[in-house]
Amino acid sequence: MTRIPAPERRTALIDAALRVVSHRGIAHATTRAIVAEAGMSLASFHYAFDSRDELIDELITTVVEREQQAVVPDHVAGDSLAEILEAGLVRYFEHLRADPEHEQAMLELTQYALRSPERHPLAAKQYARYAELAERSLAYAADRAGAQWRIPVAQVARVLVAFTDGLTLTWLVDRDDDAALAVARAAADALSRLADEA
Repeated sequence: MTRIPAPERRTALIDAALRVVSHRGIAHATTRAIVAEAGMSLASFHYAFDSRDELIDELITTVVEREQQAVVPDHVAGDSLAEILEAGLVRYFEHLRADPEHEQAMLELTQYALRSPERHPLAAKQYARYAELAERSLAYAADRAGAQWRIPVAQVARVLVAFTDGLTLTWLVDRDDDAALAVARAAADALSRLADEA
């Protein structure tokens, strides 16, 4: 039997944990369920992680990093700030629609972290990364449009994160694509009003 290197084993277990959380919820993401999903033994799990909690901590960190890679644009179409922001929000929505279980798992992991005092810093770290990602996207959009934010971009980033959270949760509930795209358009318009364009 081929021996799997430790980094590959960790990645396979993280992917398996994400699938279990996505399909069955955090309460069912037991060590046994995760190794069964990964096609590994319990001994393999303990070779890669000291505990389930360590795996869940790593899962939250990994998923936020993957999300960042998926939604940070190399290029976004549009000329005005509102058009560029709308294109970015639509890109985020396409990411959500392509893998809704992933986003549902992220919401569940956030709630899990918030319920555990020792895990609360993970939720704070998760949202700090979201704010950082939003800030970078907003700076990119303003630069492309030749615009200047009238308030600190960090404050605008918090508004953008709130919009994307609302869009995510509402769409996961009703799966109404047209309504989600209307929210993206309205959010882009509202955000663009916080800036002066050349």
